[in-house]
Amino acid sequence: MKVLLVGVGGVGEAIAAIAKPRKWMELMVLADYNVKRAEEVQKKIGDAGRFPVEFIDASNQKSIEDLAKKYQVDLIMNSVDPVFNKPIFDAAYKLGVKYMDMAMTLSEPHPTDPFNKPGVKLGDYQFDKAKDWEEKGNLALVGFGVEPGMADVFARYAADHLFDEIDEIGVRDGSNIVVEGYAFAPNFSIWTTIEECLNPPVIWENGEWHTTVPFSEPEVFDFPEGIGKVEVVNVEHEEVLLVPRWIKARRVTFKYGLGEEMEVLKMLHKLGLDNKNKINVKGVQVAPRDVVAACLPDPAYLGDKMKGKTCAGTWVKGTKDGKKKEVYLYQVADNEECMKTWGCQAVVAQTAFTPVIVMELLEKGIWKGAGVLGPEAFEPTVFMEKMAEYGFPYGMKEMTA
Repeated sequence: MKVLLVGVGGVGEAIAAIAKPRKWMELMVLADYNVKRAEEVQKKIGDAGRFPVEFIDASNQKSIEDLAKKYQVDLIMNSVDPVFNKPIFDAAYKLGVKYMDMAMTLSEPHPTDPFNKPGVKLGDYQFDKAKDWEEKGNLALVGFGVEPGMADVFARYAADHLFDEIDEIGVRDGSNIVVEGYAFAPNFSIWTTIEECLNPPVIWENGEWHTTVPFSEPEVFDFPEGIGKVEVVNVEHEEVLLVPRWIKARRVTFKYGLGEEMEVLKMLHKLGLDNKNKINVKGVQVAPRDVVAACLPDPAYLGDKMKGKTCAGTWVKGTKDGKKKEVYLYQVADNEECMKTWGCQAVVAQTAFTPVIVMELLEKGIWKGAGVLGPEAFEPTVFMEKMAEYGFPYGMKEMTA
């Protein structure tokens, strides 16, 4: 397989590191606006022949198309902030190559009732074009990271094998990771963190989507493998928009453990520093959110300062054989192990393994299709069987029904 990797930040680096030992990976182009960053990753990977470096402007569709044509790639892997999704997605469609991302096109709040009704939903731009992709016989894979991605595969597995009827599918994410030396240092893109945490969260309930206020419905969830109890809250996330398209469930939610980060994000919002639109600052046009991102440490370089584990998983409630049942399917990544094995911190490594497994399933013809498809559209066991092989085994915890 030949892949154009658009974006070589923390997750992009982890994708390349996890893909390197795989013989089926013929070529992966490390393309980034910051060429020095891409060269740094190439040096760490140590295989310049299979991992060439290129400059790319992810906001420019022609730049993407030209590079994809230069290397005659089979797949364009989107590993940048989702603000760039549209030109990357459209470039893949125009060229007739496969597309994959880990976060869907951005939402826009309802103009008059944002905390009750959805406006433009995550992924609407992509799903509106699904028929065009299907008629062309081309495949776009949307939401194939860890959450969304692995968590959605778990939901499909539960629906296929563990339950007769599902009451709720609730993705729950929490960790005990600390970053030494920093009062506030998100271990994932701050741009994306602000976007998903301050937008109105979406909930699927009784056959329709509705929104609520950020950080609503707090609950304490007991995470496995020593992480323990963490307060989690509603956050806007793709699983809620993906799962109901393929799986029948009365309710679908996503809750995330933010800890002290929640208060910081609330303050950024109060001050208007979450604004992604440019403003005039002494004659210079700048987006406040970009300033916040520039002031914070790059998550790609935090690995040696991070301690602890992160857990991503799917809590499913329903019935089997007439009896109530609850199961939590999960994956726990230990930062020390991820740094030792991949040279990447746990959060980005955990996000990166799913797309690499999916690339193998595509290359070997195990997963196939046409249109715009989420993880729920595919047979789940072949993916889950490969998780341990890739160093990210899953676990399953019976909950109290």
